[in-house]
Parts: sequence; structure tokens; C-alpha cells
Amino acid sequence: MTKTIRIGTRDSELALWQAHTVQKSLENLGHTTKLVPVKSTGDIVLDKPLYELGITGIFTKTLDIAMLSGDIDIAVHSMKDVPTALPKGIVEAAVLERANVQDILVHKGLDFLENQGTIATGSLRRKAQWLHKYPKHTVVDLRGNVNTRMQKLTDSNWNGAIFAAAGLERIHLKPENFIDLSWMIPAPAQGAMLVVAKDDDQYCKDALANLNHKTSEICVHVEREFLRELEGGCTAPIGALAKIEGDTIYFSGALFSLDGNHKIEIVKEVKLGEEQSFGKTCAQEVLNNGGRELMKEIKKNLK
Repeated sequence: MTKTIRIGTRDSELALWQAHTVQKSLENLGHTTKLVPVKSTGDIVLDKPLYELGITGIFTKTLDIAMLSGDIDIAVHSMKDVPTALPKGIVEAAVLERANVQDILVHKGLDFLENQGTIATGSLRRKAQWLHKYPKHTVVDLRGNVNTRMQKLTDSNWNGAIFAAAGLERIHLKPENFIDLSWMIPAPAQGAMLVVAKDDDQYCKDALANLNHKTSEICVHVEREFLRELEGGCTAPIGALAKIEGDTIYFSGALFSLDGNHKIEIVKEVKLGEEQSFGKTCAQEVLNNGGRELMKEIKKNLK
């Protein structure tokens, strides 16, 4: 049996780049494909911070509905946007090889760093970590796709804005005036692309299995398990990064208070092959070290 695989994607430049990448890989394997761009609520409502919209998976929900309705066969996502619990009937079919995991600061000069400054980001995680390091600074909300956010920075009097390096690199928008924020713990699964399919669609699942990158899959699953156990959804200031070196998985994760004053961090390692429940164990350690109370406070303040 063969069929045209309909690939659902958001319609931003970055999302389309990701979808084209999957399309090219599938067509190289001999499959016939068709792109189906869809606009999500997260792309339409730009005048509120994400956490105020109160929807987990705001960038993925529209594509989930399109898939369950039979309008598309698979969907391509930035994995960090995907809720840790997928809708019933939808499964992870492939994690592509991960790109750059770092956050970067695009700036207009760095004189402000040790003084007063204004930084823009739509991420609570980035905001909390920035304020933890630079408590005198002001952090303002920044929404929109990558191109829109870059334009808003240009048009503003802000000193800089924080972006995921991978997104800017993929569509060749990374400017010269940036610095790597190597001290900032990235979002769980940052830099990774996820392709999902319907659980009962064996044809698409078999096709996508050829695109799966095992090392990336192991790392992002540890990070997302950490996130899920902390009950962070997409809104709490949670960072997590797993790396494989040799036969060891090295993990660092952290939970921050919304104002950045409070940080609960964990650094651990485990042998490759023994990572089952590793993310959960790390999260439990954070919860038992004051994280439970901090999560309650975060949830109360975000209501």
C-alpha cells in the first residue's frame, strides 16, 4: 500500500522549514507527500503572554485536531512546544537529529549588562533565568514568530531579546550581534523536531521510523520526563538538558521562581541503557528539595 502523506505544519517560516525538511527526507525514501499549512491560536493571538492564554500545547492543538479529523496524516513540531502528554490516538513517530540547544541574546551593544537594561522574551523560563543573573534588569514580553520578534526588537528601545539559536540558524536569521547564553539551561527538548502520527496509521509510523535519531530521542525523553514529573506543562520556569558522552548520560535541570530569585538545580548522570525513569528521579529530587512548594506558588501566581 502507498499513499500521499499529508504533512501538517504551522505556517511560519521556521515551521515551514521544519516541515520541508521532513518532506524532503520522506521523498528521498520514495514516499509521496503534500504540505498542509495550518494557523494555530498561538500564532493568531499575539497581544497576551503565552501563560495568560491558559492553553497547554497552544501551538500544537490545531494540528492535533486536524489530524484526528482526518485532514492531515502527520504533523511536524518544535518538540519544546509539544505537551508531555499527547492527545489520545496520537503518538510520537520520529525525533529528528537535534540541532543547537543553546539560547542566545541578540543585542544592540553589551554596555547595559552591568547596569540597567531591558530584555525581551515570551518565555517564563528565559525571564526567570535572566532575572536570576541580572536582577536589576527589566524583562518585557515578546510574542510572534521568529521574524516578527526580530523586527519588534529592531523597532524597539530594548537592549536585546532572547532566542533559541536553532530557530535562527535554520532560517539563516542569526545576526552578527549575538552572544551565546551558555549559562542558561534550555527548555526541555529545545533544538529537537518531533513528527507525530495517528496511532492506528501503521503506514506513516513505518515511514517515519526511518527518520528517528536514537541519541536525540533518548536525551529529549529524559528532559520531558523531568518536565512532566514537575508538572510544568509549557508555562513554569523549568530548564533541562541531557547529553550523551560515551556511555554516560549527563543531565542538568532547574526550577526557578517566576521572579528568578529562587533556583533549585540538579546535576546527575546515569549509564546509557539505564535511563528509564531517570528524568522522573531527578524531578523528584527537585520536588523534595523545595520544588513542591515552589510549584504551588508558581501555579497560584499564574492563575
